[in-house]
Amino acid sequence: MAETLPHSMLPRANHDELAGQQFVQTMKMHVSSQITAGNHKIYDHVARPKFEKEHKRSPSTRHEVRHLMEAEPYHQMWGSLMRLGQELMWDTIIDSVDRQLDDLITRSQPKRPRGSLTLDPNFQQPRYLAAVDQHAQPGSYYTDTCDDDVRAGAVLDRGASIYHFGRAGGNGMEGRGRTLVQFLYEKYPDLNPKTILDIGCSVGASTVPLAMFFPKAKVFGVDPGAPLLRYAHGRAEALGVPIHYAQQSGEDLKFDDESLDLVVSLVMLHETSTKALPRIMSECYRLLKPGGVVVHLEVPVRYKHMPSLMEQTLRDWQTYYNDEPFWGRVCETDLVGALGAAGFRNVFEGYQRQTLDPRRGVSGFTKVADSRPGHWYVAAGTKK
Repeated sequence: MAETLPHSMLPRANHDELAGQQFVQTMKMHVSSQITAGNHKIYDHVARPKFEKEHKRSPSTRHEVRHLMEAEPYHQMWGSLMRLGQELMWDTIIDSVDRQLDDLITRSQPKRPRGSLTLDPNFQQPRYLAAVDQHAQPGSYYTDTCDDDVRAGAVLDRGASIYHFGRAGGNGMEGRGRTLVQFLYEKYPDLNPKTILDIGCSVGASTVPLAMFFPKAKVFGVDPGAPLLRYAHGRAEALGVPIHYAQQSGEDLKFDDESLDLVVSLVMLHETSTKALPRIMSECYRLLKPGGVVVHLEVPVRYKHMPSLMEQTLRDWQTYYNDEPFWGRVCETDLVGALGAAGFRNVFEGYQRQTLDPRRGVSGFTKVADSRPGHWYVAAGTKK
């Protein structure tokens, strides 16, 4: 099992727990690499000919393909294994986290913090988050099971190694943050932000690389989930990085107008509703200083760049069966247009190759559609 690099906040797995996690990771890798491809054969040789015979045409949308494939036993088997792998992943990690939860809570409360943590006891979760357990994680990201709870954050941080097959980079999921740093280095070489905001920061795995590569900047991370933020605060302190975390919604950010130089989100937009997205874009515009930069890094799935309806259907499985109800909508949303509508200029999109060692000076950005693993989609712009 490819392990996340340890830090003092990361839950430790004993022998039996690690064996269970290794099994789940191997199972998920087998399903992804060996079983998923069989869906294309079933579609090409069974489902599509059946549809064409009945309707005298080929399927024209991913939704037609989904309904068609849902009747095929092979696809049903594949989907069951996908969901089972996700549920087993959380089960094996939760047992490990619960065993050491008291110790994790103690570790999350440094005596001499470099950064800060601000929680809102009256915070109301947005309805689109409260309606589901994102990624099928039991209790989602915001449920407190005890005082000073860090459980959801610890489960998510440990789960990164399994979910990403050990390819997330660095301490947990830091590959995204390092990839964003590389993007900024290539596309905005003169950027020297004094204030940075990471919206939907989760456990801070992407916020930490930003703070490390812009050490003179004051860095903020906001998220609706209190247990995520408690864990993120302890995690950043354990890594010696000063970050200021606060419980806020991206639709209503408690920062002054034109007070930030750089605003980012990393794999956050696909967990927001269609109505929330333009409000988040407007908040980004309000907060940025003239000349400030906004960057949204997302999963590398743009349906407009995928000619294969079957491939779209496989990617869209998240929307219907993995508690990601807004996945499909965001993957077809014109994010460049949304940024433009909010007032941003010099707006563009593309794909950034993941890097675990940024600032090497080797360009990894391309405007050419590339949804292969190891790339992230980015949409960026500036404020006049």
